[in-house]
Amino acid sequence: MSEDCLFCRIVAGEIPATVVRDEARTLAFRDVNPQAPTHVLVIPKRHLPNAAAVLADDPTLLADLFAGAVEVAASEGLGDGYRLVFNTGESAGQTVFHAHLHLLGGRGFQWPPG
Repeated sequence: MSEDCLFCRIVAGEIPATVVRDEARTLAFRDVNPQAPTHVLVIPKRHLPNAAAVLADDPTLLADLFAGAVEVAASEGLGDGYRLVFNTGESAGQTVFHAHLHLLGGRGFQWPPG
């Protein structure tokens, strides 16, 4: 655990979150600043700063994160489509440097963005 990491403190129960899925190695909770009707973050319980670090440390943990997101999407009724996003690095928009997979759904998404 990184003591100054927001998501580590959520995992530790020091900061409340609306948890939607809690597994041995991952935690999924609702984003406090949702960008879609359904916006859930799926995180590893261990502190790893970004998706690249997760891959380097334990590739099977990436599979757990994606499996968690797919299960939450199903439980949220997002069978018609959803978006999964990792922001890796400040220039990509990452603001909390604890790896997290965004699950977004409940509305249409334009591609390409803009």
